[in-house]
Amino acid sequence: MILNFRGAVALGVLALGIAGPAVLPVMAQSATTRTTTTAQTDPELRLRRMEAEIRALQRKVFPDGAGKTFVPEITPGQPAAAPAGAPASSAVTDILARLDAVEAQMMRLTAQVEEGQNRTARLEERLTRLEAAATPPEPVAVPSAAPAPTAASAPAGVRPAATGAQAPAAAQTAAPKPAQPSAARVAAVQAIEKPATADAGLDEYTYGFRLWEAKFYPEAQQQLQIYVDRYPRHNMISYGRNLLGRAWLDDGKPGTAAQFFLQNYLADKKGARAADSLLYLGIAMVRLKDTEKACGAFAEFAATYPAEAAGRLKSQYDAARASVKCK
Repeated sequence: MILNFRGAVALGVLALGIAGPAVLPVMAQSATTRTTTTAQTDPELRLRRMEAEIRALQRKVFPDGAGKTFVPEITPGQPAAAPAGAPASSAVTDILARLDAVEAQMMRLTAQVEEGQNRTARLEERLTRLEAAATPPEPVAVPSAAPAPTAASAPAGVRPAATGAQAPAAAQTAAPKPAQPSAARVAAVQAIEKPATADAGLDEYTYGFRLWEAKFYPEAQQQLQIYVDRYPRHNMISYGRNLLGRAWLDDGKPGTAAQFFLQNYLADKKGARAADSLLYLGIAMVRLKDTEKACGAFAEFAATYPAEAAGRLKSQYDAARASVKCK
């Protein structure tokens, strides 16, 4: 009996000795497979998160879609059958290829964003130049040997320099009142008929146009200002703002006229008289002897309204352009 038990034990040890070398590699191989799978899963999850962020960035940069997003370069597909005897592609190689595609896509998105920012900056710079064109240049004081002007001869709002004991009395002298229109002028203005139709806004504009046409420029300025203030959404508002600038320009005040021309152009660049206002803005700058701003307005006019520059406003544009030397 004892011999049989010892023999069974010996046979068991012999069996373990034979099977042991085969069992141990299998166990080690299973552990290695689990470790490799875990290592491959984490980069895969990270890559998918990166791709999702790229798509979110595309939707943010191009909210309206319509073909402006990039065609995804990383698309799932059927695995191709490997030829007999060829080694299987590595999972690390696939991940690296997808990472390269993601980086290339991010570079293109960054280039698109930078291009849009540069284009916006150039547009803002052009608008800034046009807004600056509406401000007339500061008058330059020219020294003269003539005596200092007295309060009676100085323009309204300008104080003469203090001279001795007479300075306080001169500073307190009231500016002369503007001259009243003559009776003949008043009668001539009253003779211009103001229309009275169902369209009150059109009546106000038409009356201002008739005053301007009759060369009563101060009265036309007042009347057209009333129209612009009361009817800012009228269908003739582009005409009214432009004509208001013309009334000031024809009255010999190009600085004030330039402000109304620029306002009309910026308020509605597709307005019926926006092109006229931009052209006359350049003309006002010519009269102010500001060549740089005049050339800028003419260049903007030719670029924004090429049809008007070659058609309806060609003669005015050619004459204005010939009056100044642009670089």
